[in-house]
Amino acid sequence: MKQRQIYIESTKKFFIAVLAALLNAIGMNFFLIPAHVYASGLTGVAQLTSDLLQDGIGVTLSTGLLVLLLNIPVAVLGWFKVGRAFTVFSFVTVAFMSLFLIVIPVQEVSSDILLNAIFGGVISSVGIGLALKFGISSGGLDIIAMYITIKTGRSFGKYFLIMNGVIILIAGFTYEWTYALYTLISLYVSSRVIDTIHTRHQKLTAMIMTQNPEDVIRGVQDNMFRGITVVDATGAYSKESVTMLVMVITRYELYDLTHIVQAVDPRCFINIVETSSVFGDFRSEADQRMAMEMYKTGIHH
Repeated sequence: MKQRQIYIESTKKFFIAVLAALLNAIGMNFFLIPAHVYASGLTGVAQLTSDLLQDGIGVTLSTGLLVLLLNIPVAVLGWFKVGRAFTVFSFVTVAFMSLFLIVIPVQEVSSDILLNAIFGGVISSVGIGLALKFGISSGGLDIIAMYITIKTGRSFGKYFLIMNGVIILIAGFTYEWTYALYTLISLYVSSRVIDTIHTRHQKLTAMIMTQNPEDVIRGVQDNMFRGITVVDATGAYSKESVTMLVMVITRYELYDLTHIVQAVDPRCFINIVETSSVFGDFRSEADQRMAMEMYKTGIHH
C-alpha cells in the first residue's frame, strides 16, 4: 500500500514537472525571448548568452540547449551534495523545459514589450508556482542556493539578486535600457504570481490543530527530519481539548507536510505563517533531505 502511494505521488510530481516545464517554455518562446525581456536565474543567463552569441559572433545556440548545458553541472552538484530525489524531479523539469524550448518555435504574439513582459512573466511563473506547490524545484539556482547555504550558512538571496542584477546590467549596456527596465517589470510580476500560487518565502511556520497528535507526530517524523513543539489547547467554541503541533519548515516541504498530516488526520486544521528569521538549530533543506535519505537507506553517522 505504501509503495503504491509512493508511485502515485511520484507520477503526480512527474506530470506537474512536465506541465511546469511546458508553461515556462511557452512564456519564454512566445513572449520573453521575442521581446528581449530576460527571465531570472540560469534561464535568464542562457537567454542572454544565446542573444550575445547570435548578435556578437553570429553563432546560433538555442536557449533550450543552453539551459540544459548550464544545469548539468548543477544537477551533478545536487545529486552528490543536496539530495537525490529532490535533484531528480528538478532535473526532469529542466530537461523537459529545454526540450520544449527547442521544439516550440519562437513566435512573437504581440509587438508591445510591456504586454510581453507581463504575460511572459505570468505564464512562466505559473509553471514555477505549480512546481513549488508540489514540492518540486525548477532547478538551477535553487540547487545552488541550497548548497551554498550548507557550506556558508548564509542565505542565497543576495547572490540571487546580484546575478539578476548582472543580467539586467549586461542587457542594458549591450542592447537598450528599455529591455532592462521591462525585465525588472517581468521579474516583479513573476514574484507576485508565485506568491499567489504558493510562496517564495524560504521558511514557514506550520501550526497543526489535531485530536490525534501521536499519529500525526509519527507520520511526520517517519517522513521528515523536523522538530515539533507540542502545545495543549482548548477550542473556544467547542470547549474540546486539542493539541497544537508547531514546526518550522521550508517552502519545498509544505506540499509533503500537508499531505502527510491530512492522510493521518483528515479533520485536522493547518495554519501556515511566513517566517522571516529562525535562530537556533534548524536544518537546511539539503541537510534535512540528506538525513532523510540516509535514514531510509539505513545509513547512520
